[in-house]
Amino acid sequence: MRRPGRTAVPLFLAAAVLTVSGTGSAQAAGYRYWSFWEGDGGTGWTYATQGPSLVRPDDGTVWGFRFSVSEDSQDSAQPRRAPDFSTICAGTPPKGGTERIALVIDPGTAADAPEGERPPALRTACARVAPGSSAAEALASVATPLRYDSSAMLCAISDYPRTGCGEQVAGASGASGASGGPADGAAPSGDPVSAQGSDGSGGGPSAGVLTGVGAVLLLGVAAVLRARRSR
Repeated sequence: MRRPGRTAVPLFLAAAVLTVSGTGSAQAAGYRYWSFWEGDGGTGWTYATQGPSLVRPDDGTVWGFRFSVSEDSQDSAQPRRAPDFSTICAGTPPKGGTERIALVIDPGTAADAPEGERPPALRTACARVAPGSSAAEALASVATPLRYDSSAMLCAISDYPRTGCGEQVAGASGASGASGGPADGAAPSGDPVSAQGSDGSGGGPSAGVLTGVGAVLLLGVAAVLRARRSR
């Protein structure tokens, strides 16, 4: 006759491991920031590989800024307006010695907003700038004030948000369903803080979680051995 205890130990062990290992996912954190996008020439967007102060847009291109919460560039929320240059710059005729850069500025949704703030309406603008101007200069010509931090990360457009800059949002996994790296001018606009903590641990389980899993495994093995000896 089978003893119930022999089956219960492995089942308990499996459940404990699943519970502890699941802690890593529950602790996933997102970041709240402005991401930077390039129109793909059609109706879609491509996540920018450089910050807006490094990009020198060509005349007739479209660039987007989106404020949202996300874990990394893979789940980043795109601007919610198609990159349509002809529509955005319809009222801005060509002029010699200047370039026209279309911009989509999307402050995101209420779910992305910092506590106590309300996102302004999405808007578009056609910036007329000198040849060779950066995307940051184009933005500054149509959307002031801009706020940057000491590392040249773009923190606010038209004073939104009023405070904060790429801060971590505990337990968030993309409040708007998808946000990218901070739109900083000093480095490529990759994942916010590399989607990592200061220890560079990344998005995987922490050392504490792994230690906990190891402890559960050891206890489980000991229990199995005791069960076998009592047969």
